[in-house]
Amino acid sequence: MRIVQIDFIQPGKPVQNCHIESFNGSVRDELLNTSWFESLDDARRGVQAWRDEYNVDRPHSSLGDKSPSAFASKLRLLEAE
Repeated sequence: MRIVQIDFIQPGKPVQNCHIESFNGSVRDELLNTSWFESLDDARRGVQAWRDEYNVDRPHSSLGDKSPSAFASKLRLLEAE
């Protein structure tokens, strides 16, 4: 069993969780500010496509500038050794 403590960010202090603020900025800049959605279903498809690209194909500096899929493949190879 693990004990989890909920810790809220103080109002007006977004730097207390800079990772999510950076992610939110990416979503705004790369998807919401550049897309026009015709319907809710269209928005869902656009968000899903962006999420798939972000979580599979896009290089992340936290992963040594590798995409999550490339990083996972390399990790699987290392674990198999």
